[in-house]
Amino acid sequence: MIRTNDISEIRAELLLNYLYPEAFNQWTAQNEGSFFRNYNSDLLTIDEDHMTVQTARDSFIKLLPQGLLTQETDLKGEDSAEKYKKLELRLRLLREVFKPFDTYRFRESTYLEHQAASLLQGKLSYILKTYFDVDLETIENAYVREAAILLPYVSRRRGDFGFIANLLETLLHCKVNMMTGRYSHSDTTRYWLPMVRYELIIPGLTPEAYREKDKDIEPLREFLSEWLIPFEVWCQIVIKEFNVELQEKTRLTLGYNTEISNS
Repeated sequence: MIRTNDISEIRAELLLNYLYPEAFNQWTAQNEGSFFRNYNSDLLTIDEDHMTVQTARDSFIKLLPQGLLTQETDLKGEDSAEKYKKLELRLRLLREVFKPFDTYRFRESTYLEHQAASLLQGKLSYILKTYFDVDLETIENAYVREAAILLPYVSRRRGDFGFIANLLETLLHCKVNMMTGRYSHSDTTRYWLPMVRYELIIPGLTPEAYREKDKDIEPLREFLSEWLIPFEVWCQIVIKEFNVELQEKTRLTLGYNTEISNS
């Protein structure tokens, strides 16, 4: 399958190392020339089946002395169209000749990017283990594992309720409604705590699926409450389904897609 790169401002080696971390030394590079870089991304296409990539970079052909590839009189005189076809054929043959050199340079660059990514990942793991006592390798919950990489920035993000809402939307791939207010365990408002409530809008869950999803996000609730929610704030993260049409013989889950009204 041939894929087109839609991320214009990313280096080819960085993107390939992210998408195919184990194939850093298997790619064959086809350099189309830096002229394409004026309006294209660095990595043009990825052919997964043939392990070939097209880049908007110059080939080693650019190092050839002026006049070796073409002469000023090559297109002069009669049959200029035929002469142009011969020049294109010569250029394609030269590209094939220099492709092993271009590929070797590209693989070396991809290998360096792979090593740099490994070092940075090791650095992050070391920081989390040493300063936050969090071991990424032992975290089983996928949501917590993704959220844990934000711990080095926790001093700037703690109490940023809008950021937490965006984080939940990104991790859980659902719409999130955020509400702030006051919480009290009694009917009086004499004593209360600041409250933030996040409602995860996930429609169409059966009672069994709701319980499974709620159990799945419980470690994320605990993680966010410990690291990103201030100690004095009461935080709720609940799964909800709105705009449910009540019909006969419809099985509803209390607390998920039903509400109790005092009216």
